[in-house]
Amino acid sequence: MASLAFPSFAKRATLSDGTSYGYVAHPSSKADGMTFLLLHGYPSSCYDWRHQIKSLSAAGCGVIAPDLLGYGDTDKPADPTSYRLKSMSIHMAEILDIEKVQRCVAVGHDWGCGLLSRLVTYIPDRLMGIVPISVGYIQPGPVDVDAINAYTESLVGYPTYGYWPWHNTDDAVKDCDEHPASAFTLIYAANPEDWKVNMAPLGAAAEYVKAGRIDPLPSWYTLEEYTLRDRILAQGHRGPLNWYKAAMRGVNNVDEAEIPDADRGCHLPTLLVVSEKDYITRADMNIATTKEYAPDLRVKNFADCGHWIQLERPDELHQLLEEFALELVDRKDS
Repeated sequence: MASLAFPSFAKRATLSDGTSYGYVAHPSSKADGMTFLLLHGYPSSCYDWRHQIKSLSAAGCGVIAPDLLGYGDTDKPADPTSYRLKSMSIHMAEILDIEKVQRCVAVGHDWGCGLLSRLVTYIPDRLMGIVPISVGYIQPGPVDVDAINAYTESLVGYPTYGYWPWHNTDDAVKDCDEHPASAFTLIYAANPEDWKVNMAPLGAAAEYVKAGRIDPLPSWYTLEEYTLRDRILAQGHRGPLNWYKAAMRGVNNVDEAEIPDADRGCHLPTLLVVSEKDYITRADMNIATTKEYAPDLRVKNFADCGHWIQLERPDELHQLLEEFALELVDRKDS
C-alpha cells in the first residue's frame, strides 16, 4: 500500500473512468529522464517493490509503482469483469500522463507480467523496453488451465497451475481471509521445493490454507516486513483473486480476439529475469515461450533463487535494471 509503506512518495489519482489508484511516484533526477513502471503480482501491492523503489530512486531514476486494481490504496471491484487487461493498460497510460512520463521501462512480476504483456499490445508507444520477472511474455488469447496442468504434469511430473481452480472459487477468498498467515507462508515459501507439494498439485493449496498451516518466514522476509504487509492486505483477498477469475472466466477474450496477428508478439527490447528454483512459473518454460514471441530478447536466469526475485536478489536485480536502461538510452541515441 503506497500510503502506508511510502508515505513521502505516495499519490492518489482518479482516472477518466472513475477508477481510483494509489501509487508511489518519484521523479527522475537524471538527464536521460529514465523512469521505471513497476507492476507487482499476487498477492501484495507496490510494497513488493520496496527494495527497487529505494535503490532506483537513490540512483536518480524515476519510479512509478501502483497498487494494482484490487490491492492496497487502489479500488477493489468485487466483480471479476472489472479486471480487464485492456482497461487496466489504459489506466497505466493515464498514470504515466499524470506523472508527465512519455515513455518508461515497464517491469512486471508474476501477475504483473500479465498486465505488462498487454501494455505491449495496447500502449507500446509508451514503453522503451520491458522486464518480465518470473513470468515471461504472454501472448493474447484464452487461458486453458486444464490443458496447462495436463501438459506440465506430463512434462515435469506435477501440474504447475493446480491451485488455479481453487483460486476461481469464493471458497478461496473465504479460506485466505480466515487464514491470512497460512496463505502468506504458502505463497512466500521459505523452501522453494515446498511448492511442488503444497502449491502445485490439484487441491493441495486449498488443503494447506484451510488447515491453517503456518511455516517459518523465509530468510529474506523480516517479521517487521510481514507485519506491514499484513496490514496492507487487511482488506482481504477478493480483489487479488479476481485476477485469476478474470483470466479463467474469459474476461479478456473479446478484447484479445480483435488483436491483429502482427500485434500479438512483443517487438520491444525485452529482458527476461527468471530463476531455477521457481517450481510454478518455471524458468525453462518461460524462457521458451518468451523466445517464441519476443525476438529482441536477453535472459538472466538466477541459479539459486526462488520465485520472489525482487525480494531475494534485490542488489543483482537493481544492477540488471540499470544496465538494461543504459542499453535502451544508448539505442535511442545511436
